[in-house]
Amino acid sequence: MRNTSIAVGLAAGLTAIGGAAAAQDCTTKIGAVLPTSVDWGKPIAATAQYVVEQVNAAGGVAGCEIEMVLRDSQVDPKVGVDAAKALVDLDGVQVLLGAVSSGVSMPILTSVTAPAGVMQMSCCSSSTAFTGLAEEGKTKGLWFRTFATTGVQSAVAAMVAKDKGYKSIAILYKNDDWGQDIGKLAAADFAAVGVEVTGSVALNDGQASYRAEVTEALKGQPEAIYLALYPKEGTAAVREWISLGGTQNMIVANSLKSDEFRENVGLQYLGNTTGTDTASPRSASATRFVDQYTEHFGSAPSGPGLSNSYDATMIALLAMEAAGKDSSGEEIAAMVGKVTDPAGTPVSADAEGFAAAKEILAGGGSVFYQGATGNVRFDANGDVSAPAVTWGFSEGGIEELQYISLDEVDSFMGSLN
Repeated sequence: MRNTSIAVGLAAGLTAIGGAAAAQDCTTKIGAVLPTSVDWGKPIAATAQYVVEQVNAAGGVAGCEIEMVLRDSQVDPKVGVDAAKALVDLDGVQVLLGAVSSGVSMPILTSVTAPAGVMQMSCCSSSTAFTGLAEEGKTKGLWFRTFATTGVQSAVAAMVAKDKGYKSIAILYKNDDWGQDIGKLAAADFAAVGVEVTGSVALNDGQASYRAEVTEALKGQPEAIYLALYPKEGTAAVREWISLGGTQNMIVANSLKSDEFRENVGLQYLGNTTGTDTASPRSASATRFVDQYTEHFGSAPSGPGLSNSYDATMIALLAMEAAGKDSSGEEIAAMVGKVTDPAGTPVSADAEGFAAAKEILAGGGSVFYQGATGNVRFDANGDVSAPAVTWGFSEGGIEELQYISLDEVDSFMGSLN
């Protein structure tokens, strides 16, 4: 069923959109498994809900209002899988947003969504293990992510170490799918630029102390430390590291781009910390996202995964619109290419853009989504490419240090190989 009260094109206007929303007479549920019990996870979930509100203002999907059923992953694989099973088995969702950690997304994909034929769209899982799984056909074309693989961040970490002239570095990584992946890649990339890796040590969740692991990492007397950890274990490990005389030369993954980490460790110990992250391109659509986010939430987007969460949700809902009412996860996944088609009509990342897309899709056309992370394009494995940034901690929070274009990222990664 298509709502015909929406004005055609980007000039539709919020008045017409609001009238369309009022005409919705059914509800379609989508699922979200996100870490709302941690400080950096709440804005990711709030951003996804914001997209749902925009889409409902544009008339919903296939004439139905969208309800996002949100469950907390607690950054725990078992909790995440249980949450996903409930969403699929009890709520009957055909689209699942999440998770954030690769260590949570992977078991959800392999034990819940792929077996059930449900499309899974992640904002923030970056492990290259998903690429391998897709190449083997085990994702069944149901897996997509709007965050670039760990290869980007590991390469940029090597770029930082080289530029700073570090001769040796130790690695502390989270002992899960994501941490193992980025830890291995970072070790290879550091070696490729001539930085000696003196040790690479895994940290498990929930330990009372990480003194033994930190002591092991300190044995080689590294000039710097690379941290691929989340804020909870990252805070504990860095406190141990500093107390035992470890260097304050730190390179950290985007998982530590957190006020919680900054405040609990103390800014006085983080002055020589350089973080890495993927970035939105310097494009009009990315700027528009920042402007509308700031207007809606009262502050600019800060923290990992917010633009990626926006695009993951909007693309999933566009694909649902293209597939039509009561479509299966497989049918929805098959439409992702139709709403991210470089040959299609460009549409903006907002309520007006979604309203325009509805009309174009209803007429048999395709659209090219211009998103918060730029012109999103997925490869055959559901992966995207992205520029990168380096960042640091300051009194005000987190500040960007350097923007690295997609061409620069690709060129540097090529030099490592």
